[in-house]
Amino acid sequence: MKTPRRGPGHRYRILVVDDHPIFRHGLAQLISQEDDLEVCGEAEDYHDALKAASELLPDLIVVDITLKETSGIELIKEIHRRFKEMPMLVISMHDETLYAERTLRAGARGYIMKQEASENVISAIRKVLSGGIYTSHRITDDIMRRFLEGTSEPLESPLNRLTDRELEIFRLIGEGLSISEIGRRLHLSVKTVGTHRERIKEKLNLKSATELLRYALHWVEQERVSGS
Repeated sequence: MKTPRRGPGHRYRILVVDDHPIFRHGLAQLISQEDDLEVCGEAEDYHDALKAASELLPDLIVVDITLKETSGIELIKEIHRRFKEMPMLVISMHDETLYAERTLRAGARGYIMKQEASENVISAIRKVLSGGIYTSHRITDDIMRRFLEGTSEPLESPLNRLTDRELEIFRLIGEGLSISEIGRRLHLSVKTVGTHRERIKEKLNLKSATELLRYALHWVEQERVSGS
């Protein structure tokens, strides 16, 4: 699919946001091979990404969900708030059935798994640049099915019951962080993190912090396996 050009020789400027340097540089090289695309900047965390978006005003931001200090979803929400018309495409290892619709609600225009990025990322970038929305056939079919059935229930997963913040804390628990470490990472009080943890336990029907930790550890490990 060709991306509409604004004029002869125009190259669309893309900001790449990812906390893994090797993937970030590899993606930048892949994008820069295209005649009408160029990478105008790179960032690895929330604050650098906001600064780059403000200073560079890219045509598109490619962003991962997992960033240093905070979730990419929070970054997407803030960029969408500040720059309403700036399109964003998420490229992530995280399960699309759990994250794709969340990122679209936050303000992104597309979601692609890292496993398929090398094959489809340029097509996804072009579709979002042309004003479209990019998701896998699985996610598109699920959204259309729910629209036709008049239901709001996404593809089934107990974790879909969690809010964006709760899911972020759940993931950090699964990465082995303590409540105080999560608080420092997300700039939240220990009490606030503890309150979120109790809500997570309730929504997932877990009886203790130990059960929650075991569940979160298993989920994070499964994500790593599926993303490798």
